[in-house]
Amino acid sequence: MKVSVITRHAIANYGSLLQAFATQKVLESLGHECEIVDYIREDESYKQHEKTLLKQKKEWNNNPIKKALYLLMRQPESVKSGKRFEKERNELLALSDRYTSPESLKNNPPKADIYMTGSDQVWGPVANGTYDDSYLLSFTDGKKIAYAASFGHTEMTEEIENYYKKWLTKYSSIAVREDSAVSILKDMGINTSQVLDPTLLLDKEAWKEYLLPIKKKKYILAYQLHNDKKLGEYAKKVAKEKGLPLIRISPSFHQITREGKFIWCPKLGEFLSYVANAECMITDSFHGTAFAINFNTPFVEVLPNNKTGTRNMSILNLTKLTDRVLKDFNDTDLANKEIDFTYANSVVEEQRQHSINVLKGMLEN
Repeated sequence: MKVSVITRHAIANYGSLLQAFATQKVLESLGHECEIVDYIREDESYKQHEKTLLKQKKEWNNNPIKKALYLLMRQPESVKSGKRFEKERNELLALSDRYTSPESLKNNPPKADIYMTGSDQVWGPVANGTYDDSYLLSFTDGKKIAYAASFGHTEMTEEIENYYKKWLTKYSSIAVREDSAVSILKDMGINTSQVLDPTLLLDKEAWKEYLLPIKKKKYILAYQLHNDKKLGEYAKKVAKEKGLPLIRISPSFHQITREGKFIWCPKLGEFLSYVANAECMITDSFHGTAFAINFNTPFVEVLPNNKTGTRNMSILNLTKLTDRVLKDFNDTDLANKEIDFTYANSVVEEQRQHSINVLKGMLEN
């Protein structure tokens, strides 16, 4: 069958691209044709993204000078990293025609046997703070399923809950990524299953095929998505105690001012190599954590200083690795504490088979 997948594939970060790529690979391994709906809202294109985000930042947006300064600092790097990720998307993903608005999707929807909402924070607000029902497959009356979808948060108003109910009751089957999402849907009276993020459906050996060589032999790795100065300071302490260089990788050039030797926007295969070969990774990223577990890379989890940490905790609860969450920024001993991945490997393999079977069932029933 042809499966048309809509997901957050075009955000300029590694997790977005990797989960879309993994979804495609798994669907193909099950014998289906996968097409990623190349839906990139005009206000979320790399040329407009920072301007859209700026409207949500009152401390910058209310002052013309600050507004201009923000765009001067952030717009060039956003465009440059956006182009890098666009190149890799075009090389790795089987993309549909480009859609730039909900109207364009509804007027000429992609043709498929099954329409699927993919993984990551597809059911959260988009960059302008609103909700886009395109990710709830409002553009089609065909068979609808969801695999490893995420709300990205756990707080629901009655209005937002009713909005979700309206669209999610039209799905034939739904599987979500976080245990918190299972609870949310249960409260709405919607049946669901919990499954692994698509990146975990490919095992370590499968991902090794995409590794690219890197120069550094031994290093501490900082992979950070959120603005928390303490993470970098902690990573610097760990590197100093271990007598190893600290490497920081990011598609966001402004992180050059943070701790560590900065490597801007490495290729996807290089990113995977940096995670796979680190002596220890300090991260606040869900996908950083998922790949550390998959590669058995020692890591320390710094929970994000916002409301999205439930997804990090969900994978840590599943693998019984919650002791890797940093509670004291002076506790460098945690980075030196060895991790026994035996249970984590076992449960991930078990859940990998379960998740693939859930996906097969959704496609075939």
